[in-house]
Amino acid sequence: MTDLICYLVRFLLGDHVPEEVAAQVGYTSDAALFPQYRVVMIPSGFFEDATFGRADSAPALPLRLVEDVPLLFGQPSVSRAGETLLVRADLLAGAFFLLSRYEETVRRGVRDVHGRFPGRESLPFRAGFIHRPLVDEYGRLLRRWLRQAGVPVQEPPQRIRRLCLTHDVDAPFACRTWRNVAWGMAGGENLRKLLRLKFGALEDDPYYTFPRLLREDGQVRTAFGEEHCDIYLFFKAGGGGEKADRPHYNLRGKDIRRLYSLLRDSRAKVGLHASYRAGKNPALVAAEKERLQRAFSQEICANRHHFLASREPEDMAALEQAGITDDFTMGYADVAGFRLGTSRPVRRMDAVNRRLSALTLHPLTVMDATLSNPGYMGLNLEEALDCAIRLTEQVRQFNGELTLLWHNSSTVEGKGYHTALYGSLLEKIIDIHA
Repeated sequence: MTDLICYLVRFLLGDHVPEEVAAQVGYTSDAALFPQYRVVMIPSGFFEDATFGRADSAPALPLRLVEDVPLLFGQPSVSRAGETLLVRADLLAGAFFLLSRYEETVRRGVRDVHGRFPGRESLPFRAGFIHRPLVDEYGRLLRRWLRQAGVPVQEPPQRIRRLCLTHDVDAPFACRTWRNVAWGMAGGENLRKLLRLKFGALEDDPYYTFPRLLREDGQVRTAFGEEHCDIYLFFKAGGGGEKADRPHYNLRGKDIRRLYSLLRDSRAKVGLHASYRAGKNPALVAAEKERLQRAFSQEICANRHHFLASREPEDMAALEQAGITDDFTMGYADVAGFRLGTSRPVRRMDAVNRRLSALTLHPLTVMDATLSNPGYMGLNLEEALDCAIRLTEQVRQFNGELTLLWHNSSTVEGKGYHTALYGSLLEKIIDIHA
């Protein structure tokens, strides 16, 4: 627990804060230790064995506020004991609750048809702060209290520290195989048109929007600087037997090789798109990673689960065991916002054993389908752009990492608003960055 508490304090304060400042924060109810610190948080009892892990250990609604910030645990009370500021608002318990996805562990019976914990069932959504990175706000509170206690501590710069432009390669092509032709005919498509797509130029395939996407991404990366912007394509490498994993594509086929060549020229990175089937059986992740590595002759360290279907918090352990160092799954499919309560990458926390993992989780800020899908948020173009910009502003305010997920198949010409939305959003992001 000591390592976990130290990490939580350091995470709240931010990596720009020196270690000697972090050492001025205590987490204890022992009055004899108060003089050793300038700010002491009094534990609420959340981490005690008699409480931890019980279904009734989650915060009750409505939440109280501490300096206009929703408080999950403890009391909204700040007082002094000599030179020490005593805080009964247990920010560390609240941060752990959000960062570890604790409620997904204690509410295992709450899942959607894909086995995912729904965003609308989450405490951040029900309490009305899903659009706020509450853990980052806790960090701002803690820095403010340190200054009140006479410890000089700076706020981080208000800018987007890193931008991750990501694309899941679910269906890279509309009609490049005989199976595509058969499905098209079954759906009433004209055979001549289907054959023209199958045997025509790859660039004429309506789903092959990667050249435009990567060109737009490259323009944003130029504005941000190479060191502050990453472009990822996540490829499937498994999922046999699951309808949700269709269409399957040949990683060694000539069309995929063309796409791989394009992303290399664009200096984009490759990640694993762990299959829907692997979401149900995490032991399959290692074989899928190995298959992708062999196909592209490179080490794969990043992952995002198909359908965002990382079902149980501890399933992330399979990624670490497979050699994945960075996961980009952590967003809710049905509502955009801050699933982990933060806009910053964070080490995975084991909500069962209360310990840290080496796996880094990158919060997913906005996914295209979340905004438009009638079963999710069902927003129109103007509403979707406004939502995405407001979340982007939150990331900027807290020096966070902005991660976008846009599918190539959602930016097909004449299909919905996502081509226009993505272009407009990227323009706004450049303006915000400038």
